[in-house]
Amino acid sequence: MRAAVIGGGVGGLTAAIGLRASGWDVTVFERSPALPRTGTGLGIWRDALGALDELGLGEAARRAGRRQPDGALRRPDGSLLGVLRADVHLLTRPALLGLLADALPDGAIRFGAPVAWQDCDHDLVVAADGVHSGARLSLFGVRARPSGAIAWRGTADFAVGAGGETWGRGVKFGLTPRADGRTNWYAMTGPDADLREAFGGWHDPIPRVLAEAGEVLRHSLDHLPPLPAYHRGRVVLLGDAAHAMTPDLGQGACQAIIDAVTLAGCLKTHDVPGGLAAYDRLRRRKTQRMARRSLLLNRLARTRRLTGVRDTALRVALALAPRPGRGESRSADPEQAG
Repeated sequence: MRAAVIGGGVGGLTAAIGLRASGWDVTVFERSPALPRTGTGLGIWRDALGALDELGLGEAARRAGRRQPDGALRRPDGSLLGVLRADVHLLTRPALLGLLADALPDGAIRFGAPVAWQDCDHDLVVAADGVHSGARLSLFGVRARPSGAIAWRGTADFAVGAGGETWGRGVKFGLTPRADGRTNWYAMTGPDADLREAFGGWHDPIPRVLAEAGEVLRHSLDHLPPLPAYHRGRVVLLGDAAHAMTPDLGQGACQAIIDAVTLAGCLKTHDVPGGLAAYDRLRRRKTQRMARRSLLLNRLARTRRLTGVRDTALRVALALAPRPGRGESRSADPEQAG
């Protein structure tokens, strides 16, 4: 059985590894000429690490990054709203993509090879082609929608002891430490905001981060309305192609990994129609609920009115939240990670 994977991102490469382990002959078609050499950080939650463990890659992912220490949620003046507790491992996107690519044989990834699903004569086509998926548009006629927010991302060349987020009036700023002693940062604003005007007067080290910012990535935060299915015929969607969500729960890459491992497992025990139907049953409702929750959190962070009430509610919620378990298996509901 031959499978084509459209897209060599986190979900696509993970799917290729899982399918090969299930006996498939897999080719990955990636439009970029090579793997990225730079990029910001990803938080990999316990459930996604468990999925990588099933492929024999969990320990390599742990070695490539670091565990995220507890952080803080603050106001712009630095006053504390609460402690952010998480069971998350941090590693950069290039590091994760590199270890996934290394798990595939030479020639399995065809770089500089954009392809449409209609051009693939394979028994299975895995569309892992991202937020603006051409396969999804062709099959379902559904485009991603702008949330109204803009994301900014970058890396600062100094370390912070712990990360966290600071929420202001309709904007927020976040920091996460990296294994190499640098710091990933991200921000969310409205479409017309200036980064330094929005955050230059906030608490340390945010002004220093902005003063030393080198390359800054800026893009619209888009999300996907719920699809009626994640497959049609021999084509199956996963990751952002299936359930693009705002990054507020930090689950985009994690859910793509779990999608991919689940898909491979379903196709190991079913024929293609049965496997795709089983994958849809296992993943569609869970990921769509998570996408809705992430969008609700995004809207809460973007509110410009009654921020005092919002902050009080956040303080209470963080105080009552249970501490995430350590070392639990992937059998836990991935939605609990959010």
